[in-house]
Amino acid sequence: MKKTGRHWSRPGGPVAVQGKIPPMLFWFRFFSHWPLWALHLLGHAAGWLAWLLSPTYRRRFLDNAHQAGLGMARVAPAIGHAGAMSAELPRLWFGRPAPVEWADDRAAVEAYANGQGVLFLTPHLGCFEITAQALAARFSAGHGPLTVLYRPARRADLGEVMASARNRPGLEAVPTNLAGVRQMIKALRAGRAVGLLPDQVPPEGMGQWAPFFGKPAYTMTLAARLALQTGARVVVIWGERLPWGQGYRLHTRGLGHDLSPDLDVAVVQINQAMERVISQQPGQYLWGYARYKQPRTE
Repeated sequence: MKKTGRHWSRPGGPVAVQGKIPPMLFWFRFFSHWPLWALHLLGHAAGWLAWLLSPTYRRRFLDNAHQAGLGMARVAPAIGHAGAMSAELPRLWFGRPAPVEWADDRAAVEAYANGQGVLFLTPHLGCFEITAQALAARFSAGHGPLTVLYRPARRADLGEVMASARNRPGLEAVPTNLAGVRQMIKALRAGRAVGLLPDQVPPEGMGQWAPFFGKPAYTMTLAARLALQTGARVVVIWGERLPWGQGYRLHTRGLGHDLSPDLDVAVVQINQAMERVISQQPGQYLWGYARYKQPRTE
């Protein structure tokens, strides 16, 4: 970031006026210089503090884990990881690149080689920010940019921080609206890749009720529609957060079968794929997310 006259600017445009950095951006920049282990330590402390202070959050966390058939011993680490997920953002968005290793990239490599576009899906598991960055760094030079879907922040200052951080070389962020969906379809039909989180609760009218760990959850149909309309290969990807700030380990896998041409069945198949991944790494899933809530009206 540099100062031009009385305005501070970034590659995407001005972010402040009158020679002042917005407070939100200031703190993101400040924490971006911290080592990853310190951010994770701070995040774990914040995660446990939230757990102790909020009975509502604690009850939802335990209810969701119980619904998945998991006891406290297996999900307890997720309390700290929920805080680490937020604390690491300044480093991932504005700091030097974090260490990344690939546990298995075969599913991604094979999907790109197919040439019909790739739909990367990741649940609220581990570090989903790093998955997009790692994919862009690894594959964009040879296969074009990765298009990712994101929900714009309600706060204007945070929204500008997110926009400036997520739009980077090899990575194009599009909002959750009709224009964003059209950009995703265009990218897939051009043989490029898109990424989204299919376990988010979409607005009313943009999903359907489908079982998630045996309980009806309002589930987006967008992921299944994109795959069925474009013929894109579906790849599940997640970023495991390594201990003591060592970085992240990326995992990929295919669905293991073709999506059903029946949209209702395809939505259930995607939920099942998310369940399998979450069950492998329950200590890093966002169990406090209100997965079973009623959808909001737009």
